[in-house]
Amino acid sequence: MTGLRAGGSIRDWAEAQRRTQQMQYEPEPPAPVPAVLGDRREQATERQHHEGEARRRSARLDAEVDALQGLLVAGCRTPAFRMSTLIRPERPEPFDPGHLAHPVPMPRIEQFEQQSAGWTLGSGQRAQAERDAHARYTRAWQAAHSAEAQRQQQLASYRQQYDVWAADQIAGIRAHNGGLDELGRQLRAGDPEAVVEYFSAALFASTAWPEALPRQVAAAYDGAARQLVLDWELPGYAVVPEARSVQYLPSTGQYRVKPRPATERRGLYRDVLAQCLLLVVREVYAADEFSVVDSVVVNGLVESHDPVTGQDAQFVLATVQAGRSAFSGLRLEQVSAVDCLVEGLRGQLSARPDQLTAVRPGRRPEEVGTVVGHGGHAEEPDLFSMDPIAFENLVAELFRAMGMEAVTTQRSGDGGVDVEALDPTPIRGGRIVVQVKRYRNTVPPTAVRDLYGTVQDRGANKGVLVTTAGFGPTSYAFIEDKPLELVDGAVLVDLLHQHGLRGRLGGGPTAAPVPAQRTAGPPLPAEYNVLGMSWAGPVALDVCALVCEGGRVLSEDHFVFFNNPGSPEGSVRTHPHSAPDKAALLVAFEELPQQADRLVIVAAVDPEANPDADLAGFTDARIRLLDTRDGELGQLEVSDGRAGETALVLGSFRRRPGGDWDFVVGGKGYPGGLAPLLGDFGVEVS
Repeated sequence: MTGLRAGGSIRDWAEAQRRTQQMQYEPEPPAPVPAVLGDRREQATERQHHEGEARRRSARLDAEVDALQGLLVAGCRTPAFRMSTLIRPERPEPFDPGHLAHPVPMPRIEQFEQQSAGWTLGSGQRAQAERDAHARYTRAWQAAHSAEAQRQQQLASYRQQYDVWAADQIAGIRAHNGGLDELGRQLRAGDPEAVVEYFSAALFASTAWPEALPRQVAAAYDGAARQLVLDWELPGYAVVPEARSVQYLPSTGQYRVKPRPATERRGLYRDVLAQCLLLVVREVYAADEFSVVDSVVVNGLVESHDPVTGQDAQFVLATVQAGRSAFSGLRLEQVSAVDCLVEGLRGQLSARPDQLTAVRPGRRPEEVGTVVGHGGHAEEPDLFSMDPIAFENLVAELFRAMGMEAVTTQRSGDGGVDVEALDPTPIRGGRIVVQVKRYRNTVPPTAVRDLYGTVQDRGANKGVLVTTAGFGPTSYAFIEDKPLELVDGAVLVDLLHQHGLRGRLGGGPTAAPVPAQRTAGPPLPAEYNVLGMSWAGPVALDVCALVCEGGRVLSEDHFVFFNNPGSPEGSVRTHPHSAPDKAALLVAFEELPQQADRLVIVAAVDPEANPDADLAGFTDARIRLLDTRDGELGQLEVSDGRAGETALVLGSFRRRPGGDWDFVVGGKGYPGGLAPLLGDFGVEVS
């Protein structure tokens, strides 16, 4: 059936106020156990174990029935829905620079002078020792000063990324709260669409409903009669356990399930249906803080296969019309639900709901006017423009559609978790923490590292990061051999459609503005990364790239170096560098040739600048991954050089089956410079 309209974002906002109860995975009951032979003590222990298991399973069945019988009483004790609960404070998650917050300790000259203080030296030796100590101190100070400068640069870049993110969050919060203010004005004016949207949200977000029960609704509002008309989905007959108890039979070593009598089960089901209708009416009136409803019509229906045609059909199993004055006089905690519905409110309830025997419905929403519903055939919602909370709810709904239990977390104190899921699949299943990022640009690797920390802190089996954007090679390199999974925008949309949900990525991610005069040649691609290369030591190097399929370069033109500054299609280019980098390449991973499955980065001693040098001075080497705004996304450490070598494979970016790229560290060195290295990749050097 249908429920809230896809465009009604308040339903999505409201969803975040519920789904907070703790999930507990209960394993399947053990298979029948054969009698175990052994001595009497072992047999007695075995029997006690299985009898205890039978009692526990029977107790679970009793608890399920008790919860169904107490549905109305428990629901009446929950707080009423209020618009104010949806207001979000303008407090985005505070800036946390992590290790970047701590300055690099600077060396003190005293530490180096103390090393030779106890030595018995002559005056000349003492002077030399002091000079050596000062030289060591100077080198240590320069290294620390350089590291501190790099930390400050990284901190400034990270802060800039955070400020952009925080501004986006605050703008979204203000738009959300402004929408609530406008909805309140429309409700006071009696706007039918606003009334339906508000009360549908109240029902959908209600904490009165157990998670296992449906809460789909279609609604319309008659402004002249001040009447709200609802179609509400009821639980199916299977909600009442078919089994009444479990008994262990030691003679056969089997569990015997005692069935619940048909009349008892049918009576329980009718009682549940009556409680559901009464609870719907209660929730509507409790939420009516704007005093716009004088009467409520509820048609309770189930969806099932028509036994006559075999087609999907809707069966109205209960209906009631309840005026405010008549309903307000009821003490719902004390009533018999069936008697209250049928006798007290003159409603109708199917005598044989287990056989889908329908009753004549009351007024239907389509008889009133425009029906607002959830899950209709409206246009695919744009995930980029979706409210952040709505996006989290959609991700939680996706996990549920994939067969897992999933709830969104409360907005405060969630510890960096937006959705908690539980995969009941044996062995590979378990607890999953999910972070949701509604981004347009590449998700920074810091978010992936933070997720890993959350997985460890929460003791979860797995972490999943879901985004509307994408991830860079650094992120994919980081998750190798870790219980993490990255879901980018394209994969997300595909999963939504596979599981009957809706969502699109607008016209695609909006590219960040490209700074002017970045480099000569063709225009820069919309999505690219700059690979900035840095290392310690004075050796001058040429950093080059090879676009390869397997271990062979696609063509000699796909060897990018100073004499060939770009690949034929322009996906890889040499690039001006800026401090602290000593060389740079520009790479548009999405524009690399389709047959290319790796991008190999190599370095060689510049024979003109350092004709006698080798790679012994090539240490502390790393590649900085930069975005289109020169913001640092992460760093990739590469192997140091060795004495006697003059060329080195730094590493390679390799295409994953899904089209993304990860980084594999190299390390193979060559004493003969670039020529033998290139020969291994199929490039002949004359």
